Amino acid sequence: MKVAVIMGSISDMPIMQEAIDILKAFEIEIEVDIVSAHRTPEKLFDFSMNAHTRGISVVIAGAGGAAHLPGMVASMSPLPVIGVPIKSSNSIDGWDSVLSILQMPGGVPVATVALNGAKNAGILAAQIIGSHNKSVLEKVIKYKTGLKEAVNIASQSLQK
Repeated sequence: MKVAVIMGSISDMPIMQEAIDILKAFEIEIEVDIVSAHRTPEKLFDFSMNAHTRGISVVIAGAGGAAHLPGMVASMSPLPVIGVPIKSSNSIDGWDSVLSILQMPGGVPVATVALNGAKNAGILAAQIIGSHNKSVLEKVIKYKTGLKEAVNIASQSLQK
């Protein structure tokens, strides 16, 4: 089971690194690449139509501005695609990216996380894989238990 983490530009890497980091923590194999919907359309087509034949189970696609990458991948791939809208330098406060990824037509779903929400994209990808991989599921359960414990510790510290 492998997750592809792709982005439209190298400038997206600081945000997308959060998905990579969480997937590594879950010990999920990762493939990382730059696949620009506008500058490398041939690469986009090849990636989208063949990712499932290379052992990819989930695609996380981050993009800013017009943010066509996640939707274009979803239009050509049978795999689940998680879109990460990125507030880029040419962005309109990130809303252009959010709406470009969120407002997909019927039949071409893209699961969309929050603006710059690559960490949640990584967790969602792990949950998808965990639905049919017991080892990953156990790591997700442990992670979520850790979140609960951190809140309980913080709550207790306020009571003292």
